[in-house]
Amino acid sequence: MIIHPAGSRPSSRPNPDYFTGTVRMDPLMSAPAPARLNALSVTFEPGARTAWHTHPLGQTLIVTAGLGLAQKEGDPIQTIRPGDVIWFAPGEKHWHGASADCAMTHIALQEELDGSAADWLEKVSDAQYSGT
Repeated sequence: MIIHPAGSRPSSRPNPDYFTGTVRMDPLMSAPAPARLNALSVTFEPGARTAWHTHPLGQTLIVTAGLGLAQKEGDPIQTIRPGDVIWFAPGEKHWHGASADCAMTHIALQEELDGSAADWLEKVSDAQYSGT
């Protein structure tokens, strides 16, 4: 058993190459091998978002606060709210983040494959983010 007391691990800022705007990541858990699961609480300030990306084994998001947006490539932008659970299939190109006027926090659950939990692609443009 491993217990990480609340506040025992510092918040961090993600790599700015993969995000637009102000984002904070708070680690929840990283399971030791042979397990592959890791979990983060991610807070996006208004307008902040990920770049387009995929996950080799998929990703689950659990929205815990605020109002957010998510989009699978080729589909319309979806509004996401507290209590919503979103599943992105392995290899599915997508992005997610806060709405333009409201911050959003979600728990992100993903597994690593060969040491990687995400494959980062191009940034989401302002036009893509606004749906224009």
